[in-house]
Amino acid sequence: SEDTYSATAVAIAVGVFVFAPVAALTWRMEQSAWPYIAASSALELLYLVLLSAGYARAAMSFVYPIARGSAPVIVLLASVLALGVGVSLLAAAGVVVIAVGILLVRGLRGAGSMGELSIALGVGACIAGYTLVDKHGIAHANPFSYLEVVFALTALGYVAGALRLRGAGALRQGLRASSVLAGVGFFAAYALVLAALRLAPAASVAAVRESSVVFATAWLALSGRERVTRERLAGACAVVAGVALVSLG
Repeated sequence: SEDTYSATAVAIAVGVFVFAPVAALTWRMEQSAWPYIAASSALELLYLVLLSAGYARAAMSFVYPIARGSAPVIVLLASVLALGVGVSLLAAAGVVVIAVGILLVRGLRGAGSMGELSIALGVGACIAGYTLVDKHGIAHANPFSYLEVVFALTALGYVAGALRLRGAGALRQGLRASSVLAGVGFFAAYALVLAALRLAPAASVAAVRESSVVFATAWLALSGRERVTRERLAGACAVVAGVALVSLG
């Protein structure tokens, strides 16, 4: 089977390489952007490490909905606790629906271990963290410049770790068309997220991103890559419904 660590290392390195010319042509970086860049790259690195560990230990249909569904909730809670933002009844209802969805994804009989659940929630916390950081960071830099530096620093740490743990041979094997496309797609998608963060609140942007949960779960089921139970599919749909309520709230 594919080594998720090596494939991820190749993907992020390719993304940094491909988008370097765009970042150079649109370069704008204020000195005040660097603390945000440092924080974001650290959170991105932890996100990638936890995500790779999660996919190595558990099914994608388990990790992905929980990680993505918990992120908007964490963003909302952070906004309330740190910024004093009020919570509407709609948003509170959304949090409850997401919690129910996560329980369904995990399985009412506890199909996923506490370790796997902790990793998935850790991924969600990282997503929430770098979303909040980037919301403020891009006020001090061009989005492409900001993204390029964040991921260049992240790539240095992740690729160095993959080389140490897996070796150069594993990285060469990870250089596949799927990894290259994933790197380009991931970088381009997050550039769009940064553009959205300039125009909308972080909680709303985080919520809209998580609509991918139901599409990813449906794709896994239809492609036969994983056996997705009705319970898990219902949980993914509940997560998306809850995210929509949080966004509307």
